[in-house]
Amino acid sequence: MFLGSDCIALVTGASRGAGKGIALALGDAGATVYVTGRSQAEGDSALPGTVYATAEQITQRGGRGIAVVCDHANDESVAALFAQIERDHGKLDILVNNALCVPEGLTLPGPFWEKPLSLQDILNVGLRSSYVAAYYAAPLLVRQGGLLVNTSSPGGRSYMHGPAYGAGKAGVDKMAHDMAVDFEPYQVAVVSLWMGLLKTERTEAAFEADPDLYRDMMAMVESPEFTGRVIAALSADKNRMARSGKVWFAAELGAEYGLADIDGRLPPSPRLMFGDQTTFSDVVIQ
Repeated sequence: MFLGSDCIALVTGASRGAGKGIALALGDAGATVYVTGRSQAEGDSALPGTVYATAEQITQRGGRGIAVVCDHANDESVAALFAQIERDHGKLDILVNNALCVPEGLTLPGPFWEKPLSLQDILNVGLRSSYVAAYYAAPLLVRQGGLLVNTSSPGGRSYMHGPAYGAGKAGVDKMAHDMAVDFEPYQVAVVSLWMGLLKTERTEAAFEADPDLYRDMMAMVESPEFTGRVIAALSADKNRMARSGKVWFAAELGAEYGLADIDGRLPPSPRLMFGDQTTFSDVVIQ
């Protein structure tokens, strides 16, 4: 899938993890990719990766990577980001809302009141930050009839890591549906993508710490780049508006587009484990 350097994309939260993989895949497609993050140097985070390293890898792989240090908890920082894209290009073809605060203690066992109260930070950088980014991106997206993607998971419909995580994922799913209503006259497609278990720096560390516990899960992992390939195919799809306002399993969209992961496999759909994706009413009250 080739998008070309005239395709301007932004992937938030791309120092590592899902965001980095998505950005690299868009770079493989030749796009100009802005990547945001707070990690400027190794050691800024307990996990490896920086926003500058991601941008450099995008360029090495045939795209053009542009790093922007941005704290998505700070609205002024986000506004400055989109002002820069406006000055540089005057448009935005793809926005991927991926920035997410992963608080310490998220995967601890037990009820939510026995976990740190800071778990609700995920509702700030994750849910709220996706709204703010879309708000500032909208004038740029409508000029091109672009694509807005919220990265999400089946945690939006099932119990996963407790109510804070679930509310955050359910929120970005519903946000995609509702924003699609507002964007429809401008031919901007908005979707929420349920990714599978991703092979990221965080999951690799967990696997290494307890390989017996995660042995069965390791066979199910997909690369973060696979999601990026799905997003590139969505962007190139002339009929993408038919998918707008809905929640999709990334693996199932990948199958429809005939895509494979970087290892040549098609990741399995999590549908059998988690059930159908969320659907919303067609009622619109304005």
